[in-house]
Formats: sequence, C-alpha cells, structure tokens
Amino acid sequence: MKRVILCPNPYRDNDLKVAQRSKEILESIGIETVTCLPFQPEGQKKMPDVAVAPLEEEIRRADLLIAFGGDGTILHLAKTVAIHDVPVLGINLGSLGFMSELEPHELDRLRDLADWKFNVESRMMLDVTILRGDREIYNTIALNDAVISKGSIARVVRLETFTEEGWLTRVTGDGVVISTPTGSTGYSMAAGGPIVEPTARNLLLTPICAHSTRAFSYVLSPEHVITVVTADANRKFVYLSADGGKAFSLKNGDQVRVKQSKYCTKLVRLSKKSFCEILDNKMAQEAAKYER
Repeated sequence: MKRVILCPNPYRDNDLKVAQRSKEILESIGIETVTCLPFQPEGQKKMPDVAVAPLEEEIRRADLLIAFGGDGTILHLAKTVAIHDVPVLGINLGSLGFMSELEPHELDRLRDLADWKFNVESRMMLDVTILRGDREIYNTIALNDAVISKGSIARVVRLETFTEEGWLTRVTGDGVVISTPTGSTGYSMAAGGPIVEPTARNLLLTPICAHSTRAFSYVLSPEHVITVVTADANRKFVYLSADGGKAFSLKNGDQVRVKQSKYCTKLVRLSKKSFCEILDNKMAQEAAKYER
C-alpha cells in the first residue's frame, strides 16, 4: 500500500477542508494517508480537530507528499522532500502557483494515482554556503534562489561576483539574485531576469535595481561555482536569504558561494500541460486581476 503525506498550509487551507477532501479521495482508491503540517501556526490560530503527525518522522516512510498552498509552501518543504527523495505534488491555494499541479476544483484528478503511474520532473537545486575567512558558517539548499540584498535603509550595496574561472561582474544597487530555472519566474523575473524552462540546468545571476546601464543578467552552465563577495557590509546592512527564508546577516569580506546541488526536488505531473501553456495561463490570470 502506498503512503501519502497530506501537508496543508494552515493559513491557506481553511479548516484543512481541501486536505480532508483529498484524504477521502485517496483512501477510496486504496492509498494510505497521514496529515502533517509544513510548520506550526503562530499565535492563537484555532486548528480543526484533525489528527496531525510530525513531518520529520512521517517523511522517512512516505511515497509521496501533497502540498496544499502556494509556491511558498512547496519552497518551505523543498529541502525536506529533496533530502528524503520524496516526490511532491502541489495543489494551488495561493496566487500564481507555478509549481503546483492542480487547482482545488481538480481534486478528482487525484484518482489518477490509483495505478501509481505519473510523470516526475526533476528540478535543479542550489547549494548555498557562507564562508567567513576559512570557516564555513552557514549552508543550506534552495529550490528557487539565493538573494544577497541590502536592508531597508535606502543605500546601495557593492557586490563583487566571481566564478571559479575568475571575476564576472560588479553589482552596485539593491543586490543580486542567483536562481535556478525553477526560480526564474520568481524574484529573478521581477528583477528583469530571463524566464528559463524549469527542467533546464542553468545558474542565473540577475542584478536587483542596478545603478548601471551595463548591468546584465547572466545565464551560466551549471558546472560553475558563483561566489559573491560583500565589499562594504561593515558600513551597510547586507543579507542573504535562500528561498525567501530567514535572512542571514553578512559581514565585510564574507563569501557567498552558490553551485548546483546534488539534491533535486521531484515534482509530480498528472496533466499534459506544457510549461509555456501553464506560464501563459498564470500570467493571464494575474493580469486579469488588475483589469477588473
């Protein structure tokens, strides 16, 4: 019997109704389910009377994880599912949801899991490391991007970027985004970077609000190692954030190294929609919101 983790974002799935409906469908076709939360809700948020198990324990014996939320929920779970080599299927309860496979009105498509035959897309991830002198003080993996940026004070930062082959470029502005093809439709796109097919293998480097007409985006081979050096972090606030997570404060001379990870995120695909079709539909929906 296959075992599926239902992982609803408690702020997106009100009273876990979508997860509960999915549970009924999956169990009707002989699939065992368990409900886990991607994180514990803060404050006094009241949770429905649903049995919830610890994700860190259940992920070790899961065959599939279904994430209920937006892309942020999948990003939050990406490191966990990648390390345990568990594929994830996204049900979009957010806004754009580029990584999600189904919308709430498409839950009946879960019946397609009965014969356990589906396509899986392997998405490249990043190893993100901070070196302070000769010491490694931080490391993580990211599905979307690593962002080195200034704080809230309106001052530009200077970042020197290198590959293992030598100097690449200097970025003076709000910062820089280093992303995967999956992350190309996120912050990188908002900063003016290119859209790259998400199953590709590339490293993207995009300046944020650069103070130069010669600031370009770069699309690099995945074999490269990108190093960003903070040139003036002692006088200005400079931070690193991976996949929109908690920001890590950088000091002068810190080196942020980003390379292709040995881990990947596996996304389950049940439909035959192409990336271009999904992108066009999502963008049209977003544009329609502002035309009303």
